[in-house]
Amino acid sequence: MAAYDGLGEVAGRRVLVRSDLNVPLDGTTITDDGRIRASVPTIKALADAGARVIVTAHLGRPKGAPEERYSLRPVVTRLGELLGQDVAFAADTVGESAQATVAALQDGQVAVLENVRFNAGETSKDEAERGAFADQLAALADAFVSDGFGVVHRKQASVYDVAQRLPHAMGALVAKETEVLRRLTVAPERPYVVVLGGSKVSDKLGVIDNLLDKADKLLIGGGMVFTFLKAQGHEVGRSLLEEDQLDTCRSYLERAEQAGVEILLPTDIVVDTEFPSGDRSPEPRVVPASEIPADALGLDIGPDSAAAFAAALADARTVFWNGPMGVFETDAFAGGTRAVAEALTRVDGLSVVGGGDSAAAVRKLGFDQAAFGHISTGGGASLEFLEGKELPGIKVLED
Repeated sequence: MAAYDGLGEVAGRRVLVRSDLNVPLDGTTITDDGRIRASVPTIKALADAGARVIVTAHLGRPKGAPEERYSLRPVVTRLGELLGQDVAFAADTVGESAQATVAALQDGQVAVLENVRFNAGETSKDEAERGAFADQLAALADAFVSDGFGVVHRKQASVYDVAQRLPHAMGALVAKETEVLRRLTVAPERPYVVVLGGSKVSDKLGVIDNLLDKADKLLIGGGMVFTFLKAQGHEVGRSLLEEDQLDTCRSYLERAEQAGVEILLPTDIVVDTEFPSGDRSPEPRVVPASEIPADALGLDIGPDSAAAFAAALADARTVFWNGPMGVFETDAFAGGTRAVAEALTRVDGLSVVGGGDSAAAVRKLGFDQAAFGHISTGGGASLEFLEGKELPGIKVLED
């Protein structure tokens, strides 16, 4: 229980834990339980120490009111399986069901409150409304543990305001996430390689800006690469393109050259004439990155590029990867993402998979998660941390 020493003795006390249980669902079937697994150690440690554990979390983006498709009920079942004990479930966030469920808890037992975003106060920009909801949450508990790293960049009631109202501590997951990410920004072991993919350059501007002076190499794939290729003067057909970011991409290429940082862009691209869909078989073909046909759209980096990216990672001692190289959900366009993931498993040093789609890709493609130094649970939070931004959910714990 060393991570929670600031709380003192927790046996017999009601401890509210903000976890990140925002997992993908197919109906009521969980398709990736990675975040639930990552939440278990803190919940289990508190329960084993005799705390009465009350878990609050969100799922999806409900609009401040109950929506059955976003219920945490399927998550509660899986959490109970992983904990090896029955987990109680409150059918509301702070109402009669929540109060009765918490009152019935015995030492060492666990309960989960319904989706915290079913209450408009959770995400309200109005501090009074948010604070009123935080008061209701805080009334259920004697102490608070923040363990949902995927939301620490949000100033929300269950992340920020509750910590101001209760004795609080950082959970094991949040502590590990912040420790690992600090190693990427403070004196990282070199060579230091950053791999960025995903759909949009605009999602990664802050990370590129902050790490361009820290990394030795920057590898760029995914949908965002086409804005870089266009900035170099290449046509990109019907590929994803952010016209308003062309000048920004040109400036990054110039800055990298001046700083002696290598930016590696794909030399070949896997294209098709349509985005993958269930009613059409993919028709992939490989073309030079400088010769994407007008009727085609790029959906993955090509095999030569995948090999070049793997080679660029071969001697790395520190790697941060955020964003797939292509539409990895379809086998025909998963080659680049698979090659990068495979290369990370061979890194002799620290390899960090930056949450979100990257973490989902690692699991979907069948990699052993233990082969990576760290798989983050928070895509957006990881990026904002690496941008150098102050994260409200971390700052409030340190105050």
